Amino acid sequence: MKILYFAWIKKSLNISEERINLPKDVKNVRLLVNLLSNKSQKHKAVFSKIKSMKIAINHNIGSLNTKIKKNDEVAFFPPFTGG
Repeated sequence: MKILYFAWIKKSLNISEERINLPKDVKNVRLLVNLLSNKSQKHKAVFSKIKSMKIAINHNIGSLNTKIKKNDEVAFFPPFTGG
């Protein structure tokens, strides 16, 4: 699975993307966030702010309850506004 990070999330983790082998029991974004939170202290700090993030799965806006599969692309980014 490809994980993408944008804006302050990218800056806080000091990476823009990572690839993980998705465990079979991780079937939605909420479980993915739990998995990622345990990777490092930086991940834990970033994902403690999940309520202030938007999530996209394969370029479609999703939620913590959105189902995921091992070949999906999941992106985490801050809310955005237009002008």
